[in-house]
Amino acid sequence: MKNRTTLIAIIATCLLASSCSNFDKLLNSNDYDAKFAAAMRYYNENSFSKAIQLFENLSLHYRGRDNAENIAWYYAQALYKEKDYYTAGYQYKRFARQFPYSDRVEEASFMSAYCKYLESPVYSLDQSLTKEAIAEFEAFAERWPRSTRMPEVIKYLDEMHRKLMKKDYEIAYGYYYIEEYHAAYESFKNFLNLYPDAPSREDAMYYMLRSSYLYAIGSREEKKRERLQQVVNDFDRFSSSFLESKHLSEAQDIYNKTKAELAKME
Repeated sequence: MKNRTTLIAIIATCLLASSCSNFDKLLNSNDYDAKFAAAMRYYNENSFSKAIQLFENLSLHYRGRDNAENIAWYYAQALYKEKDYYTAGYQYKRFARQFPYSDRVEEASFMSAYCKYLESPVYSLDQSLTKEAIAEFEAFAERWPRSTRMPEVIKYLDEMHRKLMKKDYEIAYGYYYIEEYHAAYESFKNFLNLYPDAPSREDAMYYMLRSSYLYAIGSREEKKRERLQQVVNDFDRFSSSFLESKHLSEAQDIYNKTKAELAKME
């Protein structure tokens, strides 16, 4: 029994070595028709790693020739199916530039943005890829407003905007937490300008008011009056926007203290 198992293992190893050897020979050969046929066979068999190697090799030979479009398309597709989203996104974008009149250019443009969306990290990390994905989806929507992909585009844009909104709020609150009140004030103000319909708008306005007050009372005398007056203005905007706010009593207390400080300076 042991000898039989060993023999099977040896045969399997030999077959694998022979298969690898044949693949390497094909990869290094000049028979490009055979390479393309093999690449498509591997692709259809879900052997994407081998298909990718062959398509990459073929793309150098067929650049500007017949079949270049198919090779570029299936190269991007194989990368996507292999879950190499970063490289796939680059290849889809390259395809759209190289073949602007192709029937696949709309799909390639969508997939380029979608791959960046898939690579977009959690909100607490750098959001460069998220912003790139948003820009590409917006460009897609502008060029193909009636595309069947538009419901997905809208969904992904909403999701990524919420992610950026959450990150920007956390950044502003982070400044408040470490008592960098001027930075917190400016960050909350920018947040409110960028996201006028944010669910956290009430909290953002409240913490902007607190930051404004804490920054003002710690200011030099020559700047204090101006900054305390800004607190009064911020309170007026907050109270008129949120008449029944959960923060209204605390905001009113800040307003009263501010008015008292201003009265002392008269």
